Amino acid sequence: MFNKIGLKLIFAESIAVIICMAAFAYFSIRSQSKVMLSEIERHTVQQSETIKSATRTGMLTNNRENIYQIIKTIGKQPCIRNVRIYNKQGVIIYAADSSQIGTNVDMKAEACYTCHASDKPLEKLPIGKRSRIFKLPGDSARVFGVINPIYNEPSCWQAPCHVHPREKKVLGVLDLTVCLKPIDDKIESAKINLLIFTILAIVALSLVLWFFVHIWIDKPVNSLLEATQEVAAGNLNYSIPEMGNDELGALARSFNNMTKKLAEARQQLFQSDKLASLGRLAAGVAHEINNPLTGILTYASYLMKRTKNQPEIQEDLAVIVRETKRSREIVKSLLDFARQSVPKKVKADINQIIDRALKVTENQLTISKVKVVKQLANDLPPLTLDPNQMQQVFTNLIVNASHAMGKDGGKIEITSRTISLRPLGVAQIKQALCPKGHNLIDHEEKIKGLPSIKFKIKVNDKEGFMYMDAVYGRRLNRYTLKIPAKAHIDVLCPKCQMSLIDKDHTCPECGSPVFSFETPGKGSFQACTSPTCKWEYWPVVEGEGAKDYVQIKISDTGCGIPKQDLEKIFEPFYSTKGQKGTGLGLAVIWGIVDNHNGTIEVESEVNVGTTFTITLPVQ
Repeated sequence: MFNKIGLKLIFAESIAVIICMAAFAYFSIRSQSKVMLSEIERHTVQQSETIKSATRTGMLTNNRENIYQIIKTIGKQPCIRNVRIYNKQGVIIYAADSSQIGTNVDMKAEACYTCHASDKPLEKLPIGKRSRIFKLPGDSARVFGVINPIYNEPSCWQAPCHVHPREKKVLGVLDLTVCLKPIDDKIESAKINLLIFTILAIVALSLVLWFFVHIWIDKPVNSLLEATQEVAAGNLNYSIPEMGNDELGALARSFNNMTKKLAEARQQLFQSDKLASLGRLAAGVAHEINNPLTGILTYASYLMKRTKNQPEIQEDLAVIVRETKRSREIVKSLLDFARQSVPKKVKADINQIIDRALKVTENQLTISKVKVVKQLANDLPPLTLDPNQMQQVFTNLIVNASHAMGKDGGKIEITSRTISLRPLGVAQIKQALCPKGHNLIDHEEKIKGLPSIKFKIKVNDKEGFMYMDAVYGRRLNRYTLKIPAKAHIDVLCPKCQMSLIDKDHTCPECGSPVFSFETPGKGSFQACTSPTCKWEYWPVVEGEGAKDYVQIKISDTGCGIPKQDLEKIFEPFYSTKGQKGTGLGLAVIWGIVDNHNGTIEVESEVNVGTTFTITLPVQ
């Protein structure tokens, strides 16, 4: 725990507070003590002067009884320990305690030390030198004593009853001693109160320091630490929540910007590497295959001329010529995939394309003991597509199905039919823009093989990302945060941080806020922010109503595809065949179907089989 920077700061601040409060308490007690003792001194000196004034007349008239009664009466007052008058020789002539009269005071005692420190009494002393604090023998309480010299004055040396020469300066001393126990009790009480106040102040300040250190330093530092760990683990989509405008906030923004740049750089590197690899592979394939294909095409064409009277051979040679030319197109399609070229679309019968694909793979299927069952509808409308590319799609899927059968063979079932579908659950969002024009499509995070739509979300001061399903109404969204029930979610553009919440509308099904974005050429798209709600609305597409599609299903009874691989099978260079596959087949298929504005979906169960469903629009 002590390795935490927040705890270290709190500890250092607490030590500083303890030192400051201890110094404050020490000087405060010392100051209060001085003030109280000063007040006691002033009050005791005043009392001493009052006693001198009260006994002056009695001394001038030598009325000893009167002086004694005054001193005795004053000595009975609370907290006055002793009142004495002694002459210059130290003989006590008056005292509240009559037993002390006639005795000598000890000149070296603590009470007399100040005046007789130089072996002779000082005639003039400042007020501060007349007082002393000491303890009486057998008593632990402190007492305060003040001496008040009785000086010779004309009334004394001129009076007929006195025998005091004029040259005498000091006739005697009035010694007044008072107890300090009430003062000491107050000082002790003040010490205890100040100690309690100091402890409470230290605890309160430590709690306040802990709170602000936790809010301003500990939490931001922990967020930064968690972010670095996430990035170190490869999660470049992790984002630190907003931390304010201080240095840590600036550091968090710099960190988010850094991870954003790293993610973009990684995506660009991945794309560049993919295209570079495809380019090298395509160039090598074209070089290695085109030369023998040219020879095959030349000899097949020559044989066709020599066998004009042999129809059976002519038919086989025509297949060789056609498939040789198609092989050239396959190589070209590989280059087209890297360059993302536009397919050459014409009106074509999809059933004929399926039959040609089966004709090409017939021998391989026979060798693999694979039985083909066709259920092709006869009333299919013609589709606008690239026949060569679409034949490549079916050929690859049939070959993949035969590879999945194993040595004992199996069955491939191919069906085609016309269906009418509403856009909900079918239409795909291929372009998505925020109000400032930033692209929201994310090709890295895919859902069911399709690029997702990436949004930044804020939930209870936490930030993360939502990857929205690109299929309208399917709602297989993914979140990088755990979202509590009924939590308020703010949806933002991940690039400009602009909120996409539509303040003018709420979800008609659950009442939650909705967010919206633009789909170029297709208008605005709206969706509910609640993860548990399925409501989405695409006005332009909904206005188009139901559309006709041709649906082709290719099912096999092979080994199936594990669930963890289903999301990745359409990615370039990803293969479930290990070293036997290049990982390009399904990636090319997906690119071809997508370029025809169609969709391809896969359902699979291990040891049961796999079904690919291709849906193409009727145009």
